[in-house]
Amino acid sequence: MKRAVSVSLGSPKRDKSVVVNLLGEEVLIERIGTDGDQQKAYQMFCDLDGKIDAFGVGGIDLDVHTLWKDYPLHAAHKLVKDVKETPIVDGGGLKATLEARVMQEVEKQLGDIIHPKTVFLVAGITRSGMTLSFLEAGYKCTFGDLMFGLGIPLAIYRLLTVRITAAILMPIVGRLPIEMLYPTGEKQLEVVPKYIKHYQNNKVIAGDWLYIKQHSPDTLTGKVIVTNTTTPDDVEFLKSRGVKYLVTTTPVIEGRSFGTNMLEAALVAAAGKKRVLSNEELIQIIDDLNITAQIQELS
Repeated sequence: MKRAVSVSLGSPKRDKSVVVNLLGEEVLIERIGTDGDQQKAYQMFCDLDGKIDAFGVGGIDLDVHTLWKDYPLHAAHKLVKDVKETPIVDGGGLKATLEARVMQEVEKQLGDIIHPKTVFLVAGITRSGMTLSFLEAGYKCTFGDLMFGLGIPLAIYRLLTVRITAAILMPIVGRLPIEMLYPTGEKQLEVVPKYIKHYQNNKVIAGDWLYIKQHSPDTLTGKVIVTNTTTPDDVEFLKSRGVKYLVTTTPVIEGRSFGTNMLEAALVAAAGKKRVLSNEELIQIIDDLNITAQIQELS
């Protein structure tokens, strides 16, 4: 049996282990949270190197994969700097391929029923494929990158502005400690409502689930959430706030959708090439396995 492990800086309360069949191979996929302990994550990567078929990096990206270039997050690279044998992915391949189809798949399954076509992308810079999907589907986008990434309460409304902002800030941001960029450990479970007008003024809220949840208001009646890495508790959280549809870009397996890093690691393990898969290879596998957006009607 193949084995893929996502070592995450997140809370162990979100851990999950399940066996799936991919490309004719049985693959044990495991998400293991280290509760924000970077030394523990580093040691786990070292200990499992060469003993499993693929690593996923959870709770942080190795690089911010924008539409224009990749910007390294140096603190994240330190976590895996001594991995020599096992291929490592952070989900960037699936964000560029699978997520680039998400709204087209939603319209294919539901029809053109989402109106107005407005979306609050909590961190569009890190979800390049998802951003393109919304733009190509005709959505007016509000980007929350400065809010959720840096705590600066300024919205961005043009993709060109996102590009300029990234070019200016990412060389600096890439040097910041992980805990300044993303909620880790128990902080992933906290909910502090902020930026409420942007949640309320857009029909769709999209992007990284922990960002969406972190500042979610008490009411999201009739909204559509487009994300992944949701557990059964997360689904109940959204139901309690009145969300109409939950769209996950990765399949729901035993009640939860895994992160793109976990699914990509599972595909790398199943493919058996002992290396990271190219985007072209991922697209072929996505088509062969018919991996599509999963839509749950919640209210």
